[in-house]
Amino acid sequence: MASKGIFFGWWVTGGAFVLAVFGWGLGFYGPPVFLGILNETRGWSPGLISSAITVHYLVGSAISSQLPKLHGRLGADRCTQAAAVSLAAGTIGWSLAAEPWQLFPAALVSGAGWGATSAAALNAIIAPWFVRTRPTALGMAYNGASVGGILFSPLWVLAIHGLGFPMAATTIGIASVITVWIIAAALFDRTPEQMALRPDGDAEGAPPAAVTSPLAIPLPGRLLWRDRTFLTLSAGMALALFAQLGLFTHLFSLLVPALGAQQAGLAMAMATVLSITGRTVLGRVIEYGGDRRLYACANYAVQLLGSLALLAAGGSNILLLLAGAALFGAGVGNTTSLPPLVAQVEFAKEDVLRVVALIVAMAQAAYAFAPAVFGLIRELMPPTADASAGAAPWVFIAAAVFQGLAIIAMLAGRRPHAR
Repeated sequence: MASKGIFFGWWVTGGAFVLAVFGWGLGFYGPPVFLGILNETRGWSPGLISSAITVHYLVGSAISSQLPKLHGRLGADRCTQAAAVSLAAGTIGWSLAAEPWQLFPAALVSGAGWGATSAAALNAIIAPWFVRTRPTALGMAYNGASVGGILFSPLWVLAIHGLGFPMAATTIGIASVITVWIIAAALFDRTPEQMALRPDGDAEGAPPAAVTSPLAIPLPGRLLWRDRTFLTLSAGMALALFAQLGLFTHLFSLLVPALGAQQAGLAMAMATVLSITGRTVLGRVIEYGGDRRLYACANYAVQLLGSLALLAAGGSNILLLLAGAALFGAGVGNTTSLPPLVAQVEFAKEDVLRVVALIVAMAQAAYAFAPAVFGLIRELMPPTADASAGAAPWVFIAAAVFQGLAIIAMLAGRRPHAR
């Protein structure tokens, strides 16, 4: 089958890429923009709006944890279609809120859609089609999330200022539903078995692809929650993403005093481009083998160096600010995509989707509070009178500490055969 054309799994990967563009564009990059717009136009406090954003992420976490059951019951195609409708409807609800309390029911709806279009969903869609080449396929799909940030962050601002918030949310929401609905119907409604295909496009009769450790045994029910490998992987992902989202939320405003708004925007764009590059390169490297936990540790170490460079910049050294943003950005993509790839090799095949859904859900629950925690650190420990306005040493120290803890968690869970 593979010789007759492009392996269908790569079409599925392309569909997952587009799903990530819209899922992250609405569900991840939208809420921070909504915060600024609602604060500016309606005078609602950032703290109140941030609370609704936290609800959005927490609901997404709950849905992510149940995604294998939802896909099994509804099918990946129908579940994804329902998620697109929910995400669009919730986003429109944000735009129509006339009273602050109305943000919270909107967040329940948008969060449900976000949870079924985020990282766990992409892994569940890609996993049946790839084993050996899953790092490359998953990296390609996750790159849609970065592209979503590049496209939607400025798009939301332009659309809201040009059309008004309700019309912008409606237009973008409808476009998202139509696009995702068509892609899900065309690409997510079948499995390799239904098409008489083998994972990775292998020919009939080829030995089955396998990358799982021979030490991996099934962990049904509560056994999983007592497994050191699972607990340390969960902790590593949660700590790394907590540091990442907390720092990323505040990085632009901390670069502006030294670089100016336009150059700070370019620095953030550079970080996003490097996140795509880093994920693509490491996805290729992983396929040649090696301890995936060590790859994750190296990725977190690069980001930790970025945090230290930002700290050393003191809010004014442009070279160190750019170096810090570049190092931090280079690891952004892998922080999301590496833990599912670690799970692929460390757990029995029948447990992988459940493990990925749970680690993603716990990470989302943790990082939902990251912007507020880092904001509190920034407010309680402002720069001294003689320091640059962009100096926020304790913000960068906090990021480095959480990144260091993520490295420790990953190392603590290494299996004996990986040492």
